[in-house]
Amino acid sequence: MNETTQLPYYRAAFYCRERRSIPVVRKFTREALIEWECEKRTDDVLLCVTELATNALRHGVPPGRGFKVHIYLERIENVLRVELHDSGDGEVRPAGGLPGADDEGGRGLLLVAALADAWGVGERNPGKIVWCEFDLS
Repeated sequence: MNETTQLPYYRAAFYCRERRSIPVVRKFTREALIEWECEKRTDDVLLCVTELATNALRHGVPPGRGFKVHIYLERIENVLRVELHDSGDGEVRPAGGLPGADDEGGRGLLLVAALADAWGVGERNPGKIVWCEFDLS
């Protein structure tokens, strides 16, 4: 992790394209949830941030680059938003059919779609933003 921004109810951090970044992303997210006292859906949030970060590493981050994680908490509406920003041109396809029983991948966005209240993909130049939101009320 090279850079961290901390404002009330907002956190952002940059991670290198390395497998060891995934547990650090989870720790970063868990610490924000604890500090903001919004641990209601911690397991769902941590699973989704893990899936999105793994997808960014596997499909979205070109070699030699990294990705950013942004976490926002909107206290008035009580909505938590997690964003993964990458600079790759890989396309994010909505969860289509179920992967085969022997397939090693293909379940990440299915999990995100099942656990988060909303998710989607936004544009970034270069790259994209994959996000998910959780209603904490």
